[in-house]
Amino acid sequence: MGCMEGDPELEEFATKLFDLARAGETEALRAYVEAGVPVNLTNGKGDILLMLAAYYGHAETVHMLVTSGADPNRVNDRGQTPLAGAVFKKESAVVRALLDAGADPNAGQPSALETAQMFANDQFIQWFTERDS
Repeated sequence: MGCMEGDPELEEFATKLFDLARAGETEALRAYVEAGVPVNLTNGKGDILLMLAAYYGHAETVHMLVTSGADPNRVNDRGQTPLAGAVFKKESAVVRALLDAGADPNAGQPSALETAQMFANDQFIQWFTERDS
């Protein structure tokens, strides 16, 4: 589902949903998703709710979104994945939750693995290479 441009009320509602993801308001967001809001709703930058929850370090929200069907490997308009965002922000609990949900450390540009290597984050590099062995 693309952006909801044109309808100010829908845009305002979508903005509210992305704010909930950014703030880690898991239960409020869960209620909307259960009521039928598309779990892979996309904002104007191509970010899904999961990207914002991951980037802002909300592991519980990330877990709820992926168990509700959010795509952990969905790239935004800049080619970034939620996993790469979590690596960039050094959010260990989010990285773990995304890996458990099947996120691919090699997806995206730069990938989560490349991001971990850029920042010499040995813990994440180890987690990513353990998966491949």
